[in-house]
Amino acid sequence: MTIKKPFRPGDLIDIQVRPVRLWTQSLSWLLFLAGIVLYAQFSISRHRENPEDRVVPSLNQLVQGVKASVLEPAEEDDPIDSNAALFERLRHSMLWKDTVASARRFFIALALLLPAVLLGLHMAVFPYADAVFLRFVLFLDKIIALSLLPILFIVFGIEEWSKIMLMVIGVAPTLILDTCNISRSVPREQIVKAFTLKSTNADVAYRVILKQVMPQIINSVRLNLKPLALFLFAGEMIASTDGLAYRIAIMRRHMGMDIILPYLLWVALLLFVLDSLLRFANRRLHPWFQPL
Repeated sequence: MTIKKPFRPGDLIDIQVRPVRLWTQSLSWLLFLAGIVLYAQFSISRHRENPEDRVVPSLNQLVQGVKASVLEPAEEDDPIDSNAALFERLRHSMLWKDTVASARRFFIALALLLPAVLLGLHMAVFPYADAVFLRFVLFLDKIIALSLLPILFIVFGIEEWSKIMLMVIGVAPTLILDTCNISRSVPREQIVKAFTLKSTNADVAYRVILKQVMPQIINSVRLNLKPLALFLFAGEMIASTDGLAYRIAIMRRHMGMDIILPYLLWVALLLFVLDSLLRFANRRLHPWFQPL
């Protein structure tokens, strides 16, 4: 039975201390609350000097911005009937339109990264695949993806595929090398043992190595969600007619911080939810894996 000890100030710098669940849950919200308080104080001080200030929106301005994003269509779209049902207003809203456009590009790029995982696995397992691809992928990884954007616009045009390929090219080399390094960490003895049990090359690659490294690969994909979104935003800000980053760029021209801030928080929330889903799936699919 674990004996609960009273909290002492020295516990804050104690390596062996284990905080109770109430403390961990409470402290996890501390920085969020501090950020909200600092923003509120800064906004109040600016609006005291200039009531029409738009750089740091007040709570009322943010509420109005959220309503405009969630319930009103974009400026370039036809206005919706004021008597329309709530669901119809949401479905034709600016935020819904931009979220669907960005999510479509994001998940297509994410699906196209699956072959990158398999290539990294094959490079680690099959020596000839490693000899053919390793040096090229190492070189490709050093190319700044954004510098390829003009080439992508020429090859694919300024429509969807140029943005999707920017995301794939920007993230795929890192994911390939990461998968390769993770797969090489599997002890050689396990591979030899598998062959002594009459396993084929495919069995060793997919049933021995891939199954062991899959949870680490999922973690690698999680860590690449933000770079993937970064390249998506770069493509949408340069050449697009919809999307979350496109709307932020448009609002920047009008100093629309009441729209920009809710959009930024919405993007962070979406990535946080996707990251949480991947962590949950990893725990359910690989309960034996203990992440660092």
